[in-house]
Amino acid sequence: MSASDDPLARERTHLAHSRAALRAMREDVEALDIKDVTANWVNAVVLGAQIEERIKALADLSHTPLFFGRLDYLHTTQEGQRFYIGRRHVHDADGDPMVIDWRAPVSQPFYRASRKDPQDVGLRRRFGYTGGELTAYEDEHLSDPAELERTSKLLQAEIERPRVGPMRDIVATIQPEQDEIVRSGLAGTVCVQGGPGTGKTAVGLHRVAYLLYAHRERLARTGTLVIGPNRSFLHYIEQVLPALGELEVRQATVDDLVAHVEVRGTDEATTAVVKGDARMAEVLRRAVRSHVTLPTEPLMVVRGSRRWRVPAHELEGIVAELLDRDIRYGAARDALPQRIAHAVLVRMEQAGEAPDDRVQDAVARNTAVKAFVKAVWPPVDPAKLVLRLLSDAGFLAEHAAGVLTEDEQKLLLWAKPARSVKSAKWSAADAVLIDEAQDLVERTHSLGHVVLDEAQDLSPMQYRAVGRRCTTGSATILGDLAQGTTPWATESWAQALGHLGKPDAVVEELTAGFRVPREVIAYASRLLPHMSPGLAAVESVRENPGSLEIRHFAPEELDAEVVAACVESLGHEGSIGLIAADARVAPLAEALTAAGLAYLSPGEETTATSRLTLVPASLAKGLEYDYVVLDDPAAVVDGEPDERTGLRRLYVALTRAVSGLTVVHSSPLPEQLT
Repeated sequence: MSASDDPLARERTHLAHSRAALRAMREDVEALDIKDVTANWVNAVVLGAQIEERIKALADLSHTPLFFGRLDYLHTTQEGQRFYIGRRHVHDADGDPMVIDWRAPVSQPFYRASRKDPQDVGLRRRFGYTGGELTAYEDEHLSDPAELERTSKLLQAEIERPRVGPMRDIVATIQPEQDEIVRSGLAGTVCVQGGPGTGKTAVGLHRVAYLLYAHRERLARTGTLVIGPNRSFLHYIEQVLPALGELEVRQATVDDLVAHVEVRGTDEATTAVVKGDARMAEVLRRAVRSHVTLPTEPLMVVRGSRRWRVPAHELEGIVAELLDRDIRYGAARDALPQRIAHAVLVRMEQAGEAPDDRVQDAVARNTAVKAFVKAVWPPVDPAKLVLRLLSDAGFLAEHAAGVLTEDEQKLLLWAKPARSVKSAKWSAADAVLIDEAQDLVERTHSLGHVVLDEAQDLSPMQYRAVGRRCTTGSATILGDLAQGTTPWATESWAQALGHLGKPDAVVEELTAGFRVPREVIAYASRLLPHMSPGLAAVESVRENPGSLEIRHFAPEELDAEVVAACVESLGHEGSIGLIAADARVAPLAEALTAAGLAYLSPGEETTATSRLTLVPASLAKGLEYDYVVLDDPAAVVDGEPDERTGLRRLYVALTRAVSGLTVVHSSPLPEQLT
């Protein structure tokens, strides 16, 4: 068969030509001479940085397929045209497209078209790759009534491909219900409830990529942010957006956002719950406003040989009016001298003078006016304010009256008050309170779009901290109520979205699981009625018989048998996760070392010498491994302050496996599993 008659050879030729075209696009950018288009060094630096980013975005990643699909349209919309669908746009020397960006409107039928609704697509072709080389293709003739409905083997193989290293994009395998969320508009906030393996994290990241494509200029100006639960999680997902050509999205944890002070302390769970309660916002608001005192004496302003008197009742009215407007404390403080200056200018005009704006500014800077403002509306340091609330029982009682009970106030007070902001052992919850106080004084900068993952674990005050970062923008909220493992975990998305400031957000639920095998998710779902009654179980589409194994041993054999299970799992391809209660990590680390097994910590990339990661149960959320060995489920449950939280932690640990799960235990399994 000649190359012209071999479909696979023709596709390989198109791939080679597309790679050459991408290389030419990159070389064109590299050849740009910025000296010809910049007037000064500032412009040169800015343009130079933009060119560097463009060069990075045009990188051809050898092991990442340049295109993964093809659409052959019929005649109604695209007049028989053929489009190759890939991760980024590629054009030839004449500007004609060789690969279409997956986010373009013409690419949408690749994800949405079906035999019931072919959307003018005659043929949908999927491509299979091995090590970056195109090795297979699979066709669906959507308009052929004789062709039977069938599951794509290439699609299934891509979904089930072993996972080694950081999270990959799912751009080739996005499902129709996922695509609807990905392509939802920028103006609205979307909350995605999804159980393990439903792809909610990937959907959120791909939605960011889509929004940057559809609204690039606006989001380049306003900014985007991805918020994850911890550094390990962020490291795990950090390669997804760059693989899609998006390099400008910032990633952070909630703790990063509120890092106004160094966190060196911890709170008891009961104290952290009170500090994270939304009622603390009112306590802080009262405390901030308490610094304002209504004036009781007139103000005398001297200008040259003239003296201008503003009576106390007028000053009181100015201050009261600013308080009633309930604007930011700092903004009102900045406005106060101008209001006083205006009152003085009115008197000047009444006396026959003709002052202008320069005179008003001069009066606002007058020594007497500045002294008055300092006395009546003094500056507030947010950290010092929170320090006083947590140290001074009388100050706290004054502003928490009718908001917090006496017992709750006692929980907030430090046993040994700190002497200064720097010496205080701030907790993570304290930092959130300082952030709230900071926003009461000065408005927090708002971004164009924020993605919040593992949102179910945030406290109301943390939701408020995130909401401040997108008051003028939109958000994508991702989470699973069944995986809430903090004492303050949210019980409903309606509550969470209210605290976030997005009560009108659309809540979408993903119930089809694509990663966790059916046997494993069914086993873990036995816990749902006991920890999250009413929540729908995930229905996995993956058939993988024998993916679950339960092994029971005597206590003295447990460590050795866990190591043996890890060795057995390493016989498979892909990543291995050994998940254990936090208290069990140290002895298991010793057992692995004694057996000569190298292991990684969560967030570390797999190497040629180790594919095994030792994961504390408290850090397992959001991560996934091809094979998981779970040590002693009862220890995972017992490691939490209450049974429901323990069962949720166990649910998370059970659902990290995407190919096989081995449960090794010596203690009796929790009765909810049996």
